Amino acid sequence: MKIGVLALQGDFEDHRVALGRLGTDPVLVRTPDDLGGVDGLVIPGGESTTIGKLAVRRGLIEPIRARAASGMPVLGTCAGMILCARRVVDSDQPVLGLVDITVRRNAFGRQVDSFECDLDVGGVGRVRAVFIRAPWVESVGEGVEVLAERDGRPVAARQGRVLVTAFHPELTEDTGVHAAFLGV
Repeated sequence: MKIGVLALQGDFEDHRVALGRLGTDPVLVRTPDDLGGVDGLVIPGGESTTIGKLAVRRGLIEPIRARAASGMPVLGTCAGMILCARRVVDSDQPVLGLVDITVRRNAFGRQVDSFECDLDVGGVGRVRAVFIRAPWVESVGEGVEVLAERDGRPVAARQGRVLVTAFHPELTEDTGVHAAFLGV
């Protein structure tokens, strides 16, 4: 399986390293042509508005939506979770609408409020979760499976072949989330 990592802005290099530890040779996706050559896509953390605007400018929004609708697996982490959501509270930023969730940006606070914790994630197990200006899920639509919560708020979910986390699994040595995405 050839995995792509959306490389417009954000923490794409650490995802590439994490996926490499699982035996894949991920490619960086910056154009629709790049996207056409992959079997799965990781949308990294970073600044969700910037990633969304760059995806619009590069003509990637509709191709990503179409590929996901046809069954391509997608992993969205932190900003990637925001981009994969159907709705974002108090924002009109571009979104892909791949998961029927409403998210709140920076829900856990500002950069200085970032934290790490151990978290039980359904289908993955116990992971070390790094939250940096992280979103949380305000509401979940039909067909969305909540995989983990923090402070009573969903922070990991799956709908179909789209997996989203509010935290950064690529910033630890634990490859459990990436392995679950790959179906390993």
